[in-house]
Amino acid sequence: MTVERNYDREFVRTFFTSPTAVEGEDDSAKMLESAAGLRGMQAPDVWVPDNEDATAPSMREEGVENIISVVGEHGDEFPGEIHPRIVWHRDDPTTRHTGFEHMMAIADPEDGAGEQIDGFVVPEVGDLDDWKKADEFLTIVETEHGLPEGSLSMSVIVESAAAEIGLNRLREEVGKPSNNLERLFLLVDGEVDYTKDMRAMTPTGGLPEWQTLRHNTSRGASAAGLVAVDGPYDDIRDVAGYRERMRENRAMGMTGIWSLTPGQVATANTAPLPPEEGSWLLEAGGESVELDRVDGREVYHGDAVGLTETADGFELTVDGRTETLDADELRERLVGMTEYVPSLDDVVDSMEEFEAAKEAGKGAIAMTRAATLEIDGVTVEISTDRMWDEATYQAAQTPILLFQDVYEHRQDQHAELADTYGEDVVERAAEVGN
Repeated sequence: MTVERNYDREFVRTFFTSPTAVEGEDDSAKMLESAAGLRGMQAPDVWVPDNEDATAPSMREEGVENIISVVGEHGDEFPGEIHPRIVWHRDDPTTRHTGFEHMMAIADPEDGAGEQIDGFVVPEVGDLDDWKKADEFLTIVETEHGLPEGSLSMSVIVESAAAEIGLNRLREEVGKPSNNLERLFLLVDGEVDYTKDMRAMTPTGGLPEWQTLRHNTSRGASAAGLVAVDGPYDDIRDVAGYRERMRENRAMGMTGIWSLTPGQVATANTAPLPPEEGSWLLEAGGESVELDRVDGREVYHGDAVGLTETADGFELTVDGRTETLDADELRERLVGMTEYVPSLDDVVDSMEEFEAAKEAGKGAIAMTRAATLEIDGVTVEISTDRMWDEATYQAAQTPILLFQDVYEHRQDQHAELADTYGEDVVERAAEVGN
């Protein structure tokens, strides 16, 4: 079954929530107004005016009014998509009805922010029957306001075991004539409420890693042609931990992550993009260490690996264990201990070279990567050959497709991309593979 999607984005890097009404302030909408003014790398791909958890229950009616006012005034100029989060709960029809009323008010093209919003985020969903209730409410909202059917996207937050199990049925349900689930856009993990729903405990009281949940959400999104987003990372000062979380997520196909501050937005917007410069990694002490580039050499400065040249060859010490090797054995050993992280320019060069070879009738070519390693003052020349065929080319396209998606949808980031990579590289990256 072929399903037509109602959105253009293939990737979402950032999902940024902001309270819709702040209690005790002269201007309760100040957080919305601040978020509406974000631009460039500090502006998210998806902005979520949050009228659920981020806003006190007593302030939610005022929050709806603030969404209508702020998004109605500034939404047209906001560079990302706008998806307000409304109240919802799988076990509470009163809460669901309140969410429906809020959607009706916000989506009104005459008195609301309907022309500026792209869809709604629905939290606390249960199994797929519950998702269909939210979908039906959105269909009613569209009908009442004279909007095209399916014009409002729906994103759900996976915060319960029932919702996680529903991911397995999603592919077979989307596209059935009995629902409008084609409007689905994002599948977002909500690990805090998921932990509560699972009655999970840890010795410290912290959240479990929930890698299986993240994998299942990513798999469900891939199978149904949707976009997966990880939940919030609460320690906003732990930039290294935030980056590591995103690295783990990308390895399982989940590019996007929840962002709680403009600083996290900027980090999450840049982290998935290919690096400005390529770098060599050396496996040392149980981890991959980035080597320093000095005068054309890749230099290791740590203590976990040592290298000494002797009259008979070389002595290589790794994690306290010493091996005696000749020159060829040393090169082979170091090739096995190193990896190269390609820059955007490197990826574009490789793709263009393969495209030229394919046009000349070649199905596969070898690409060589060479470097001069320096360990304890001893230099060693290494090189690796990687065979590129159509499958390799397709795999290499993923970071380029992400870059092209950003370039197409985030014109406010063009200048920063050019400053980072150079205009020539950006132009080539925007065109390669097309």
